[in-house]
Amino acid sequence: MRRILFLLALMFLLRVSARAAQQPASAEQVLTAAKAAAVARHKPIFLVFTASWCAPCHQMEAFMEDLQIRPILEKYLVLASLHVQEQRGKHPELESPGGEKLLGQYGGDSKGVPFLVFLDESGKLLVNSNRPVQGKSGGENIGYPALPEEIDWYMTMLRKSLPTLGKGEGDTIEKWLRKASSN
Repeated sequence: MRRILFLLALMFLLRVSARAAQQPASAEQVLTAAKAAAVARHKPIFLVFTASWCAPCHQMEAFMEDLQIRPILEKYLVLASLHVQEQRGKHPELESPGGEKLLGQYGGDSKGVPFLVFLDESGKLLVNSNRPVQGKSGGENIGYPALPEEIDWYMTMLRKSLPTLGKGEGDTIEKWLRKASSN
């Protein structure tokens, strides 16, 4: 009998720990880790709010993972991402707990995804992807920068956040985005 109870308890613990292992890191955990890395490396943070169902989010991922782009981003930035709005794609299990609240704090409430923010080492907002647009209070989220004016704003975001970004590296990023948008 003891053996059966032990096995049942073990099975229960394994099931509970498996569920806990599947839950994404909270927004607080992601941001705390990003801030620690930013302080240690003396770099700003590039935080991307994303969703699994979002096609422009997948384009942003492809951009960030490109072999030409990734080394430049990692040279200057600490990269972090949070999953939000996953209930729309019927995958609430992917949601980063606390991500929606943080999205709102950084100006992305009801702005759509991807939503991009550049933060200083302490997590203070430097600039977000809300491009100033006349007549629109708070601007308009560029999401994945595909249109010329969105690419222009993304490059402004980079220059504002990364004053030491080399001209050649900035040109590489801009050319990549403009080429991708023409395809």
